[in-house]
Amino acid sequence: MGRKSSIDKLPADVRAHIEKRLRENRLTLDELFADVREAFPDLSEAPSRSSLGRYRLGFEEIMQTQRAMSTAASALVAELGEDFDDKSGALLTQAVTTLATKASFKQLDKEDLDIGDVLDLARAAKAAQESRSLNLKERQAVAKMAREKLLEEQESNLQKEAKAMGMDEGEVDFWRRRVLGIRK
Repeated sequence: MGRKSSIDKLPADVRAHIEKRLRENRLTLDELFADVREAFPDLSEAPSRSSLGRYRLGFEEIMQTQRAMSTAASALVAELGEDFDDKSGALLTQAVTTLATKASFKQLDKEDLDIGDVLDLARAAKAAQESRSLNLKERQAVAKMAREKLLEEQESNLQKEAKAMGMDEGEVDFWRRRVLGIRK
């Protein structure tokens, strides 16, 4: 709806400093204002106190969302264990997609979208899509590894039984191919 924040127009190192202080969440608005002026005394267009306040509100909203996702992820890990599986991967993919969608809608509400904003939206959409395809590839890789492990166990068990029962290679091959479906 409005124009680009004056904080967004600052040099990257100044924005990084402000965002670091906001993540630390230890300074009042007045202290943050003084801290930025002290850290960057030569800054020609230092942000105003009100612009820092507006930026802080948006930043806190983002951090609140991230904390909620972190809490959900911790609960998921506590419930499912440390190893990621289909459910946790799907949750992570959904979280990325939700954040990308939310950011896209916020950008689309602006009246003065420029080409940079459009490119950012395209990158976010691409990243969300890639996380979805990565999740599918990971599930397929896990399934393949599980199948290979099962086949190795079956082959090992077959060899033990064949030795114990005195089976010849033809009988072992019959059991391997016809009964167990193991292709060597």
